[in-house]
Amino acid sequence: MWTAGAGATAEVQEPGGKIRPRSTRHIPVVGVVTEDEEAQGAFKTMDLNRVINLLEETDKDDLEEKQLQSVKKLMQCYQNGLPLRDLAQIFKILNLCAEKIENQPHFIESASNILKLCGLPFLKKKVSDEITYAEDTANSIALLGELMKIPNSGLRIQICKCIVDFYHAEPPKKHITGYQQASSSYKIKMAEVGGLAKTMVQSLTLLENQLVEKLWVLKALQHLSTSEVNCTLMMKAQAASGICAHLNDPDPSGQLLFRSSEILWNLLEKSPKEEIIQQLSNLECLLTLKEVFKNLFMRGFSHYDHQLRNDILVITTIIAQNPGAPMIECGFTRDLILFATFNEVKSQNPLVKGLKLSNSYEDFELKKLLFNIIVILCKDLPTIQLLIDGKVILALFTYLKKPEKHKIIEWSAAQYEELQLHAIVTLSSVAPLLTEEYMLCQGNAQVLAFLEWCDSEDSFFSHGNSFHSTGGRGNKFAQMRYSLRLLRAMVYLEDETINSDLCEKGTIQQLIGVFKNTISKANDKEEAIVLEIQSDILLILSGLCEHHIPRKEIFGTEGVDIILRVMKTDPTKLQTGLGYNVLLFSTLDSIWCCILGCYPSEDYFLEKEGIFLLLDLLALNQKKFCNLILGIMVEFCDNPKTVAHVNAWRGKKDQTAASLLIKLWRKEEKELGVKRDKHGMIIDTKKPLFTSFQEEQKIMPLPANCPTLAVMDVAENIRAKIYAVLGKLDFENLPGLSAEDFVTLCIIHRYLDFKIGEIWNEICEEIKLEKLRPVNTDKKILEVITTASENIGKMVASLQSEMIESQANQDVQNEQKVYTKIQATHKQRELANKSWENFLARTSNAKTLKVPSGPVVTVESTPARLLGGPLADTDIALKKLPIRGGALQKVKAVKTVNESKKSVPT
Repeated sequence: MWTAGAGATAEVQEPGGKIRPRSTRHIPVVGVVTEDEEAQGAFKTMDLNRVINLLEETDKDDLEEKQLQSVKKLMQCYQNGLPLRDLAQIFKILNLCAEKIENQPHFIESASNILKLCGLPFLKKKVSDEITYAEDTANSIALLGELMKIPNSGLRIQICKCIVDFYHAEPPKKHITGYQQASSSYKIKMAEVGGLAKTMVQSLTLLENQLVEKLWVLKALQHLSTSEVNCTLMMKAQAASGICAHLNDPDPSGQLLFRSSEILWNLLEKSPKEEIIQQLSNLECLLTLKEVFKNLFMRGFSHYDHQLRNDILVITTIIAQNPGAPMIECGFTRDLILFATFNEVKSQNPLVKGLKLSNSYEDFELKKLLFNIIVILCKDLPTIQLLIDGKVILALFTYLKKPEKHKIIEWSAAQYEELQLHAIVTLSSVAPLLTEEYMLCQGNAQVLAFLEWCDSEDSFFSHGNSFHSTGGRGNKFAQMRYSLRLLRAMVYLEDETINSDLCEKGTIQQLIGVFKNTISKANDKEEAIVLEIQSDILLILSGLCEHHIPRKEIFGTEGVDIILRVMKTDPTKLQTGLGYNVLLFSTLDSIWCCILGCYPSEDYFLEKEGIFLLLDLLALNQKKFCNLILGIMVEFCDNPKTVAHVNAWRGKKDQTAASLLIKLWRKEEKELGVKRDKHGMIIDTKKPLFTSFQEEQKIMPLPANCPTLAVMDVAENIRAKIYAVLGKLDFENLPGLSAEDFVTLCIIHRYLDFKIGEIWNEICEEIKLEKLRPVNTDKKILEVITTASENIGKMVASLQSEMIESQANQDVQNEQKVYTKIQATHKQRELANKSWENFLARTSNAKTLKVPSGPVVTVESTPARLLGGPLADTDIALKKLPIRGGALQKVKAVKTVNESKKSVPT
C-alpha cells in the first residue's frame, strides 16, 4: 500500500538523470502487507529513492552486499508488474547496476533480473497514466539500446528477450488491487518514440564475431521492423546495407539469413523504398546477395531453402530497378541469365551442371521470377551483349509453340500455360533490343504460326489462373493478346527488314481475318480482352501500311469494312471503360495510315458513308477525338468526291457539317480564353486570335529554330484544322448557318491573315527586346505590315457589326409579322365569337324570336306548253326554248302568299 507523511515530497528522476521534487506525489516506502492483502495481489511497496541513493554510495566496506539485497527486494516487490509511475526510477536503478558490472561482476545478475521485470506488464493506476508518464516510459525503454554497449553476452541476450516480449504481452500473474494493465501496444509505441530501433541497429557493429548475440539482435529487429516508424529509424541508421552485407556470414542454424531477409523485406515495404534500394545498390551488398542466391540455387534442397532463395531473388529484382546498381560489374546479371535459360538452352557452365528444376510451386515461382528480372535487366543497354551470349531469344522462343499431345514436359498444363505467357511477355521487351537474333530465329514466322493456332478452332482448354491469363479462361485469347503485343513491339521499331518480312508472309490478310473472327467469338465475359486484341491488330496494320501504297492496296476493301464496323459502335459504349475508347483511337489511326492516300480505298470508304460516320463521331463533341478526326477530314477533303458527302451530312436537328465545325470553333475559343463579346465579335483588333495563355506568357527572344507561341498555338488546338476543312469546302454558300455562325465564320475566314499578323507582331516585339534598330526601309515595311494586319481586324469587326445589325432588323421585321399574324388571329376570333353570340340570340333570346319574318316566295313548275308534254322529244323541246346571248332564258311564274292565287306569267 502507498503511505505518505504530512508535508512530505516525492522525488522524480528526469530523463537527464536529475532529480526534481514533486510535492503532490506520494513517497513509495516499505510497508507491511497482511496475508489477506497479499492474497488479493497488493504491492509490497518500497522506497526507490533510498535504493538509488544506496547504489550511488561508494565509501562503505559492506556496501555491495546491501546494494545487491536492495535490488533483490525490488525484484520481490515488482514481481507482478511495473507501475508506470515508478518506471523512471526502476530504470535508473538498472542503469546504476549496469555501470557497476565492469568492476563488480555480481551486478550482472541484478541487472538481468531487472531486465526480466521489464518483460512484465506495465501497470497504470489511472487511465491518464499512459499519457502522463509517456516521456518517462519512452526514455526508459530507449535505455535498453544504450545498455547493448556493455560487453556482456548474457545481458545483451536478456535485453533482446525483453524487447521481443513487448510483442508477446501476457496478462499479470495476479490482479493488483487498484491497478490495471497498460494497453498491449503501449510498450511498442513507447519504443518507437524512444528511438530504440536505431540504437539496436547501431549495436550490430559491436557483434561482428558473436553469432549468438547477433541472432538475438536480429530477432529483436525483426519484431521492431513491423512498424513504419521503426523502419524509418532503421533506415536512417543504414540498417539495409549493414544487414545485407553480412547475409553470407557463417551460421549453422540458418537463422541469420532468414531473419535478415525478413528485416530487408520489412524495410522495403514500410520505409521509403528508393532510399533502401540506394543503400543496397553497392558492390558489397550485391556480391553478398549473389553468393547467397547461388548457394541456395545450387545446394538448397529443402522447402525452406527454396522459399528463401525466391525471397532473395525478389529483393534482387527490386534492387535491379535502380539503373545505378552495379549488377553487371559484380557478375550477378550473367549468372541470373544463365539460371533463367539453362533448362531450355543446354550449357556446359559448371554452375548448372546436373541441375534440374522440378514442377514444385517454389521452382515454378523461381522460373517466373527469372523471366521477370530479365525484363528489368534488359533496360540497361550494356546487358544486351550478355543476353546475346546467353541465347535468351532462343530460350524464350521454345515456349512459343502450340501444346503438343503426348509430349512429356516437366511442368503441369496450367504451369506450362503460365510460363508460356510469361515468356511471350518477356520476348516483347527483349526482342526489340535483339532484332538480329530475332530474325535468325525466324521470329516473324514463329509468331505468325502461333497466332494462326490461337485463331484456329483446335480444342484447347485454357486454365486462366494467372495474372497474364486474365480474360482467357477456356479459350486462347490470352495467348493471342500477348502474341499481338509482341508483333506490335516489333512493327513499331520501323525496321523495314522486319516489316517487309511480315508483309511477305501475308500478315495483313491474316490480321484482318483474325479481327473478323474475334467479332464472332467474343461474348460479354471476354469483351475487354477482345477489344484490346482488336486495338492491337489495327495498330499493327497502321504500322505496316503507313507510307506504303502497295500495302494499303492489300489492306483494301476488307480492311475498310472492319474499320467501318468499329465506327458504327454505339457511342454510349465509349463511357463503359472496357476499352472502346482505345479501339476508336486505333481505328482513327488506321484510317490515317491504311486508307488515306490510296484512292480506291478512299472511294470505297466514301461510298460506304464513311465521312458520315466521321462527322457523327465529331458531333459527339468529345475533345479527345476531335483533333484526330479533323486531321483526317483535312486529308480526305483532297479527294474531290469528299466535299459533296460533307455538305450532304445532317446531324441532330438537321445540323449541317459547316454549322458543326463553327460550333466547335466557338467552344474551342471559349476554352482557350479568347476575348469575344456576347455576339462573338472581335474585341481586340490587334490580337484577334490571342488566347489567355498567350496573354499570360511574355514574349522572349528565341533562336530561329525554336517555334514561338503563335506557331505552337497552331498545333496545340483545333482552330487551324477547322479553318483548313472549311477552306476545302469553300467559305461561300455553306448551308444551314445562323447569323451567329456567319459572325464566327468571318473570323475563321481570316484565320491565316490573323495568324501571320501575330507572327509579325512577335518579330517586332523580339526586335525591341533585343534592342535592335531596323533600317528605315525595314521599319516602314514592318509598320505597313502591322497596320495592314490591324486593318483586317477592323474590317472583320465592321463586317460583323453590319451582320448583327442586319440580323437585328430582320428580327424586328419577323417580330412585326408575328404581331400582325397575332392581330389577325384575334380579329378572326372576335368575329367568330360575335357570330356565335348572334346564333345563340336567335335560338334562345325571346325578344329576338318575336321579330317578324320576311316574305316567302314560291316558284311553280315550268308550264307544259313550253315542254310539249311529258312524251315530247327532248331535243325538240330544247329547240323551242328562247335563247338570248347563248344562255337559257328564265321563265318566272311567281306569286306571293299575300297575293291572290292567280298565276301571272312573265
